Amino acid sequence: MSLTINTNSAASNAGFNLARNSQALQKSINRLSSGQRINRPSDDSGGLAVSMKLRSSINRLNGAHNNIQNGISFLEVQDGILESAGRIVDRMIELKGMSQDMMKNSFDNATYENEFRDLQVQIHAMSQQTFNGVSLFADTNSEGGAGVFNAVPTGASRSQDNTVSIFVSSDGSTGAKVSLNKSLLLSALTINSNTLASTNFAAANNTANAAGAVADFTFASADVASTMGLADVSVGVFNKALENIAGLRAQSGGTMSRLNFASDNISKQSTNMEGAYGRIMDVDIAAESTRLAKYNVLMQSSAAMLAQANSTTDVALMLLR
Repeated sequence: MSLTINTNSAASNAGFNLARNSQALQKSINRLSSGQRINRPSDDSGGLAVSMKLRSSINRLNGAHNNIQNGISFLEVQDGILESAGRIVDRMIELKGMSQDMMKNSFDNATYENEFRDLQVQIHAMSQQTFNGVSLFADTNSEGGAGVFNAVPTGASRSQDNTVSIFVSSDGSTGAKVSLNKSLLLSALTINSNTLASTNFAAANNTANAAGAVADFTFASADVASTMGLADVSVGVFNKALENIAGLRAQSGGTMSRLNFASDNISKQSTNMEGAYGRIMDVDIAAESTRLAKYNVLMQSSAAMLAQANSTTDVALMLLR
């Protein structure tokens, strides 16, 4: 074997191994410190691309879940008002019965009459309430036409109610959605006394009580002057209004149940996708800590061998003395 000074192959190889082991050690440290297996595109370019799409889907699912919770809150507030409206109609029926008691004098009946009219104003005020600026109730259908409670649709695309949509998937408007109904409370409280059928609130006319005239009675009024009296309406009209409110609450409850199932579905999807994301991105701490110990030893041994290789040229100096 020849002895040279200019070229030290052993030192070059030791230096190469030292650099490679140092790089592997730094990568292992980065993974353990960040908890992620992929810290740069060169670690796993394909896995990084998949993980970015998964993370985007998870974020969209979380957004949809928040929207669903807001929709449930909307329906809960709406149902609370409908429940109060039902209690008001119950009280109106009670007032109607008490006003027909022959033992009551004119002053007693006037007291019942005043309360009956005040309750009509209150129920109208309740129908005007909003949820974060969004109206809870409507007087038109989704096409902008007159809203009539429980009306028969005239076309496949016609909706009975004015609705707002809640998207319940990661696909946004192109995916599944649930429609929240702005209940037609005013229309449900407006009854034709001749047929006991619900009618449009805008057409309500409490003064059309002449013989043979069509009389539309509404249990909601913006002011006391336009309210109806206890003598103007029969018990059957009261019962129909109460039945309509029960129908609105049932409709609201059905939508709320659907939203709850949609919320559970999205939560499960998000959990499963988090698991898929973690299997791509998360580092195996046990395996990586083993690699850290391995490359730490290799780096130290490479540095030691580089020092040994650099000292071999000292032999040439001994020959030159």
